[in-house]
Amino acid sequence: MKKLISLTLLLLLITPCLRAQRKEISQARSYLKSGKDLDKAEKLIMEIFSKDSVNMGNPKLHVLLYQIVQKQYSIGNEKLYLKEKYDTASLFNLTKRMFALAETIDTLDAMPDKKGRVVLDYRKKHASELDGYRPNLFNGGIYFVRKSDYQTAYTFFDAYLDCGRQPLFEQYDYNNTDSKMPLAAYWAVYCGFKQENPNRTLHYYDIARRDTSRLRYLLRYAAEAYNRLGCDSAYVNTLREGFDRYPKFKYFFPRLIDYYVGKDCVDSASVIADRALSVDSHDALFLLAKSTLLLNMGKDDACIAISDTLIHINDTIPDAYYNAGTAYLNKIVKIEKQSVNTRKDRMLIKELYRLACPYMEKYRELMPDDKSKWASALYRIYLNLNQGKKFEEIDKILNAK
Repeated sequence: MKKLISLTLLLLLITPCLRAQRKEISQARSYLKSGKDLDKAEKLIMEIFSKDSVNMGNPKLHVLLYQIVQKQYSIGNEKLYLKEKYDTASLFNLTKRMFALAETIDTLDAMPDKKGRVVLDYRKKHASELDGYRPNLFNGGIYFVRKSDYQTAYTFFDAYLDCGRQPLFEQYDYNNTDSKMPLAAYWAVYCGFKQENPNRTLHYYDIARRDTSRLRYLLRYAAEAYNRLGCDSAYVNTLREGFDRYPKFKYFFPRLIDYYVGKDCVDSASVIADRALSVDSHDALFLLAKSTLLLNMGKDDACIAISDTLIHINDTIPDAYYNAGTAYLNKIVKIEKQSVNTRKDRMLIKELYRLACPYMEKYRELMPDDKSKWASALYRIYLNLNQGKKFEEIDKILNAK
């Protein structure tokens, strides 16, 4: 008897709730039919969802919400067509919402009934409708890229590309039939890169690589992502691929050199520099890198020779002068370490100071604020060449507080 009373009380509580929901659904449908107060219609459905989580599993409610959003899109699209005032961003956002809702409906629609049967009531209709709207996902992404809103732009390209794996669109086989997929993937990678988000940068990287016209940029974005993730092997392999394919693209070469130098693999860096010079023996960046590597390897004469070549090609690069001047000074240090103090050695040392002087003076002229590199070098040079006035000037610079 008590169980019967409890059940009766429960029914009495549920019945008003169901009536209220029916009323709200009816009102939402009225708004939809009139095409007015669609924001109120949407709010009513969202309130039904919030009141009872069970309603989230009701595909018919999601279908009603989909129709309300679709109606909002149609009205907005018409306004834009008629050149009436309307927010373009809102139209793109409505497009994305339709896709999200339709995919939720499809998931619910694909659930088996009590007898284990799956009857797809909405898939064909929604897929056909959304196939026509889908270009606006791509266009929406481009729109937000132009606004420099890369986070929002990424969500549009992600939605566009995600259609390729959604059962809702399996009849369209977008991965194999849509020629824009690699381009959308490129923009998704780009947006991830601009957000400094390595996971987003790499998520669609493989699809984006199908568009070889942008591969040099993709390799750069991927290298940055791997570096942020601390994946050294992937980082250097990407740099190497980029350099092998595009040796004159200025991103890969300097970072590859820096990587090997940082790992104390100067020989490997030198091989890369030689390869670069075999592509273009007059490239200033390649020559400067080789000059610096030779200096670090203690190959002073070779450093001076290649620095002179660089200066002949471009006489405004400060480090070309610094490297040559330092190489001459290094040659002096090596002679002095031999502990032989013959007249011939002293004459050679003085000549080396004389040769180093114009290089260091030119470096000072080009880089007047970089005192830490030229002041002590010129101090030694002027002291050993007995250039009193110049020496006194440098001495004051070094002793200034």
